[in-house]
Amino acid sequence: MRIRPADTTLTEKVVAINRVAKVTKGGRTFSFTAIIVVGDGKGIVGHGLGKSNEVIDSINKGIEDAKKNLVKIPIINGTVPHEQYGKYGGGYVFMKPASSGTGVIAGGAMRAVFESAGVNDVLAKSKGSSNPHNVVKATFDALLKMRDPLTVARQRKVSLNTVFNG
Repeated sequence: MRIRPADTTLTEKVVAINRVAKVTKGGRTFSFTAIIVVGDGKGIVGHGLGKSNEVIDSINKGIEDAKKNLVKIPIINGTVPHEQYGKYGGGYVFMKPASSGTGVIAGGAMRAVFESAGVNDVLAKSKGSSNPHNVVKATFDALLKMRDPLTVARQRKVSLNTVFNG
C-alpha cells in the first residue's frame, strides 16, 4: 500500500554512503551513493538510493527516492505482530516481537529501518550478506509480509475473537 508523502512529517536516516570510482584516461572520477530510510515513527517507512558526484546531492536524491517508496507496516504495542523472515539477494533477516522495554535489538541497517518506522521493541537478526542494500531490502520484505490480527480476520472471513481463541 503506497502512502503519499504530503500526509506526514518524515525523518530521514542515512544508512550508508559509498564512494565509487570510475577510472578514465585523465585519472579517477569519484561519485557517491547513499542509502536513505525515511519514516514518520508511526508505521510509515520507505527507503531510497541516491547517486551523485557530491555527497549532499546523493543524500537529497536518496530522500526524494525514499519518499516515493513509502509503505505502511503494522505495529502492535510498539513491536512487530509476529515472527517473520525476509530475504533479498544474499541478505536474510529474521525478526520477532519483544516485550515492552526490550528496545531495538538489531544491526545497523535494520536498526535504521525499525527506528524510522516507530518500532520500539524488537529482536532481529541479519544473516547472510551484510551489504546494507540487501539488508534494508530484506527488512522491508519481512515487514511487508507482516499482518495484523484485523487483516487476518478479514482474509479468513471470521471475527477477531476467532483469530485469537481459535
